[in-house]
Amino acid sequence: MSLLKAFSAGILLLVASQVRSQQAEQKKPDNPTQCANIKEGKFLRANYPEAIWYMTIKDNVQIEYSNNGKDFIKSTLVFVDNCNYKSIVMEKSDKNDPVQIGDVFNNKVVATQDNLLKVNMKVEDSQFDVVYVKVK
Repeated sequence: MSLLKAFSAGILLLVASQVRSQQAEQKKPDNPTQCANIKEGKFLRANYPEAIWYMTIKDNVQIEYSNNGKDFIKSTLVFVDNCNYKSIVMEKSDKNDPVQIGDVFNNKVVATQDNLLKVNMKVEDSQFDVVYVKVK
């Protein structure tokens, strides 16, 4: 009999948690996309500690820091329009980093939600999405 009570209590908890999760408001992406958020600030990558990687953007200069800020990649940003921009690598400190001076990344802010920005990056034949968290 106690097994039946435990099973019933488990089902009741499962149903209650489902009801609660359905009542929680699901946030939707900004509409329209807030592309200007990428133009200045300090950014982290989702699920990366700041010691591993962070980025600053100011006056169309982007600097990506890694290795507790010891290494960097500095790029000039050229905005094609409000949501599309190119980042052109100008300097780097780590000679072993595969990014080369002169590399051009084509970027598009594809979605924003509060302080989150999803950016589609293209370089040569590669394409990938990155989620940034704007902290300043």
